[in-house]
Amino acid sequence: MLKFTTAGESHGKGLIVIIEGLPAGLHITEKEVNSELKRRQKGYGRGGRVLIESDTAEFLSGVRNETTLGSPVSIFIRNKDHENWKQIMNSGAEANTTERVVKRPRPGHADLPGAMKYNHSDMRNILERASARETAARVAAGSFFKKLLEVFSIYIYSEVVAVGELPGIPFRPQRQTLGEFYVQVERSQLRCADVKLEQQFIELIDQARLEGESLGGVFETGAIGVLPGLGSHTGYDRRLDARLAGLLMSIPAIKAVEIGEGIVNAAKPGSAVHDEIYYNEEQGIYRLTNRAGGIEGGISNGETILAKAYMKPIPTLYKPLQSVNTALWGEEKATVERSDICAVPAAAVVGEAMLAFGLAEALLAQLGGDNMEQLKQNYDNYHEYIKKVWRWKKI
Repeated sequence: MLKFTTAGESHGKGLIVIIEGLPAGLHITEKEVNSELKRRQKGYGRGGRVLIESDTAEFLSGVRNETTLGSPVSIFIRNKDHENWKQIMNSGAEANTTERVVKRPRPGHADLPGAMKYNHSDMRNILERASARETAARVAAGSFFKKLLEVFSIYIYSEVVAVGELPGIPFRPQRQTLGEFYVQVERSQLRCADVKLEQQFIELIDQARLEGESLGGVFETGAIGVLPGLGSHTGYDRRLDARLAGLLMSIPAIKAVEIGEGIVNAAKPGSAVHDEIYYNEEQGIYRLTNRAGGIEGGISNGETILAKAYMKPIPTLYKPLQSVNTALWGEEKATVERSDICAVPAAAVVGEAMLAFGLAEALLAQLGGDNMEQLKQNYDNYHEYIKKVWRWKKI
């Protein structure tokens, strides 16, 4: 079974991710992982840390000669900012626990409920792990999952479609290829292919910076080339849409997830929602719409997988909100930590990693195989079955 876990604090020595269940024989390089990490650090509205860090991954185990071995893969990402925090974040008895103490929790952050749960008087013990810095490790893991999917011509993408109060971009007809769209998104400061809308987003972020505010937004992430049959209707925990929604919701500050056109579909009659099924000898079975986002009954239906994730504004404000000093038990303004104004572009890259994990997990569950040759053979057999028995010619 494919799974991964991360460890590390925001200002600790570094981040570690361990991946289990990857088949042997997948070719991947540290350079490819570093390229994904660099994508996460881009984006208009990011804070000062991106000027300090330039994330690089170091493979510690599970990879030899740039090829996975089938054993657990472990990756280390050093926190370069740790040099400025090594006395405070030291794991030994010599740690300085009197500086940078957090007693005024930030509304909207894990500070207060985490301190209550784990009985920490210094809430730095919570915010160091709750920090979105942890998502760098997820992106490193996601590079392995994306590489695995690409072997089977499944490609992941993302785009920022809304920032702040601007209405943004509605779901568009599903993409069959990425092409110029991918180039435009990767070139954009905000991962937005619409140049005019991007400029409006930038102006909104600039205004928020002047006002000491933060902004949320919405990103779309999708997967092209997913074959029918991933996931299952037979159990709640096997439904692909439920799994993907949970993975996207696990990203810090994401408060809602939409599969396909889920939100607007709730207000429409069924005849205007469900994707009708057509057939001809040339195309086989096909659809003209994809309002379901590529998933029906918890199972991929062969259309492009589409999801939107809604991100709240980051809870660290340079114009802090009302809080309570838990050392003095009096009302004060919340703690201010270095933070982004808008991190939706970075969250979109993390969203790609989580979508890639969910699909890679489902693909391996469907096909099986301990090495890439077995996996490819099983994929070819299943693909042939879909084409021959079910007249599926799209893939």
